[in-house]
Amino acid sequence: MPPYQSEFPQGQQGGFPPQEQRNFANEQGGDYRPGSTGNYGQGSGPGFAGGFRQGPGAGYNGDAGQYRQGPGFVQGQNSTGPVEGQWQGVHPVPEEFVKEQLRSVLSDMNVDVVKTGMIPSVGIVKVLCNSLREFPVRALVVDPVMVSTSGDVLSAPSTLAEYRDELLPMADIVTPNLKEASALLGGISLETVGDMCSAAKAIHSFGPRNVLVKGGDLPDSSDAIDVLFDGEQCHELRGSRIITRNTHGTGCTLASCIAAELAKGSSILQAVWVAKMFVESALNYSKDIVIGNGPQGPFDHLFRLKSRAYNAGQTSRFNADDLLLYAVTDSRMNKKWGRSITEAVRACIEGGATIVQLREKEANTREFVESAEACLQICRSHGVPLLINDRVDVALACDADGVHVGQSDMPASKARELLGPRKIVGVSCKTPAQAEQAWVDGADYIGCGGVFPTNTKENNPTLGFDGLKTVCLASKLPVVAIGGINAGNARSVMEIGVRNLKGVAVVSALFDRDCVGTETQRLRSVLVDVSVTRC
Repeated sequence: MPPYQSEFPQGQQGGFPPQEQRNFANEQGGDYRPGSTGNYGQGSGPGFAGGFRQGPGAGYNGDAGQYRQGPGFVQGQNSTGPVEGQWQGVHPVPEEFVKEQLRSVLSDMNVDVVKTGMIPSVGIVKVLCNSLREFPVRALVVDPVMVSTSGDVLSAPSTLAEYRDELLPMADIVTPNLKEASALLGGISLETVGDMCSAAKAIHSFGPRNVLVKGGDLPDSSDAIDVLFDGEQCHELRGSRIITRNTHGTGCTLASCIAAELAKGSSILQAVWVAKMFVESALNYSKDIVIGNGPQGPFDHLFRLKSRAYNAGQTSRFNADDLLLYAVTDSRMNKKWGRSITEAVRACIEGGATIVQLREKEANTREFVESAEACLQICRSHGVPLLINDRVDVALACDADGVHVGQSDMPASKARELLGPRKIVGVSCKTPAQAEQAWVDGADYIGCGGVFPTNTKENNPTLGFDGLKTVCLASKLPVVAIGGINAGNARSVMEIGVRNLKGVAVVSALFDRDCVGTETQRLRSVLVDVSVTRC
């Protein structure tokens, strides 16, 4: 099992990944999108076999929101179908031509991942399987488009059997909705999360390496719940249920995004999380769009190119505004003043700290984990994120909100791989090149300093205002300033004139004082006043 997957125990619930999709063509120059291969590998990305629909957003329209088209068939359908017999027509592409299309692409394009959609006949299933045996790919994503969201049966029983016997054993992941999972298992009823897990395990017995049962239509659920079975564990993945008519193509898009992420080297679980977040965000953005007169409309795959709010990452769990007053603990200072780590954390939060980093250089691992668990309870009760300094293992052990790493610590890319897309990753940076690398590696923010001389950290060069501003202007990520900052000079730091400087990180200004709460309140007052002025 890839190390990334180990963080998710059986039945874990959670929201969407906080930051994995930050790289969509944002206003600061990002050019990464799900489905692009960018510089992530030598292959050509994913290929596709499925169907094209002119208007409603599913099939090719859903898939093409993620990547280019491939072989399949042509349908006549609009926003009123497939509902109440509103299919206008289906024209399957001849099997021999599908075979030639597959050969043309797979023999030439170095395809990493293939994703299938609606396959209309036993013959085309056989053609696809034979082509993949002749031209193996790194991963196969099977979206068994057999039953539409509205309940229409899209594949004949013989095709269903061919799926089970031939295609599923070749799949790295299969992504049925509730109705499709039921059809694959002979019509069983799926009404609970437990039913979904049982169904995923049963479908896994057909041969696919992973099974994602999509629960968007789960009765009596206020959340959008999917269940992923990886052969060992059932991972319960929860997201927000978006109330909208514009849901046509969600399954096609989800599977296509999974394929795109796999083509870039993501693990199965990470790819699924990224895809879920993308679909939820797209639905939320598109929920009030009106296209067509039918009961089910399409959603906007390009929403991240159009919305400043989404470009800025405001749908993620990480909130850049939390960087305003960033408290970094110090065990030696707490010992000097006769306070425990939990007392220090509680005091700074009650004084107005907006995020806390636990830095324990002297504690052994067991002590560090125990302290982190106690501090996490305090932070969670106040809605304040808790990050762990350097120690990804401790963050995983206590389920902290994330980590902060330095240039000599574990690379941010590896921390992101281990923690997954739902956690916060911060990186210390002193140069524009380091800031750029932090963005590439998947960090959520950077810490930059020292702004002023400080004794808290040895051999820490002072950057001054000019150095801080240079890094801020080069960074695509939010920045928190650190190094010798206190209530007396915080205003001058925040007024250097760069909008992505979101706050200050402080150590001795809070914890090398008699009353942590009072000092935090003083600093918070200054920062809030500056924030109002900047607005």
